[in-house]
Amino acid sequence: MDTMQDTQKPSAPSTADLQREVAELLIECLNLEVTVDQIAPDAPLYGDGLGLDSIDVLEVALVVSKRYGLQLRDDSEDNKHTFSSLRNLCDYIAAKRTR
Repeated sequence: MDTMQDTQKPSAPSTADLQREVAELLIECLNLEVTVDQIAPDAPLYGDGLGLDSIDVLEVALVVSKRYGLQLRDDSEDNKHTFSSLRNLCDYIAAKRTR
């Protein structure tokens, strides 16, 4: 008999686990030639950091929205902060995710 009730949600991953998961997602969806360990949590995703451009960020937003069941709007004033680093993106996902 399963002792877990249907109303219980699975525990949320730790911050480090979520960062690793999202880094893997970035690498996969953008076909990046880096490893997870090469994406520093606080390094910029744009420009000098990971080198993403606006098209890359749109692709990431779509994949993240589908994977974590959250809404990312292209006209949100928070986007610049949300996509400024892996850590900020993960913080946003952790706060807003439905899956």
